[in-house]
Amino acid sequence: MPQQRAELAAGVTVLGNLAIDVINGGPKTPGGCASFSGVALTAAGGPGAIVALAADDDHALFDPLLDRFGSMIRILTADRTSAFRLDYEDVDHRRMSVEAIGPVWGPAEVEAAAPETTWVHIAPLLRTDFPAQTLALLAQRGHRVAYDGQGLVRADRLGPLVVDRHYPPELLAHLSILKLAEDEAVIVADGPFDQTTAARLGVPEILVTYGSEGCDIYTGDSCVRVPAAWRVEGVQTTGAGDMFTTCYVANRAAGADPRDAAKEASELVAGELQKRLVARG
Repeated sequence: MPQQRAELAAGVTVLGNLAIDVINGGPKTPGGCASFSGVALTAAGGPGAIVALAADDDHALFDPLLDRFGSMIRILTADRTSAFRLDYEDVDHRRMSVEAIGPVWGPAEVEAAAPETTWVHIAPLLRTDFPAQTLALLAQRGHRVAYDGQGLVRADRLGPLVVDRHYPPELLAHLSILKLAEDEAVIVADGPFDQTTAARLGVPEILVTYGSEGCDIYTGDSCVRVPAAWRVEGVQTTGAGDMFTTCYVANRAAGADPRDAAKEASELVAGELQKRLVARG
């Protein structure tokens, strides 16, 4: 069994698949949490890294990330790259299709990534990206594990994105933080998400985000609502959840309590969305 690594640094490493996104029929663009996490890690300012998988033939698409964030990002070669089509009816409503199912992270990928931080943030695009055994391996290495809950609800099927609550319960066994967007929380709870649901899931710290309405943080027997920094309307929010969670985990790794970490993450996201609004003119 892997031993705890005494030399782990207080920080966060983001692990996930890169994705080829086609938005509203446009050109291919970089996608996946790793495409947005660099902004959050830079803002947080602590030790941080991003390790992502993509097919060698697709690496050129992600060169702008390397140019922007430098050694913070490493892209490992996989046999394929995740791909999605996103069609926005308006800024708040989109239809997603799975064009290609990405690689699976196992012991070889963890060894190649070799995270050296106390926290790892797992950013699955589909349910099969990170099996429960891989999460257990990371915990055995001494990492605290944060997990984006879209990996619980997104089925690994080509075509229109299928979401359901048929995830393996063992995916939750080694998590320290679980983040769920509002729609994902409803699926996982099979109804309104509340303290009873949080207790049933058994993850010590659960965030349920509500966009411009803020987020709820469930820890132990308590639930705290943290309001959003400010409302930004009329702008596409792709990647906002990725930035929020990465910033949250980075601040938790630096010693912030959950409420303060959520405030920092909310301010980051609002600021980045405001930049998009200004850039759009």
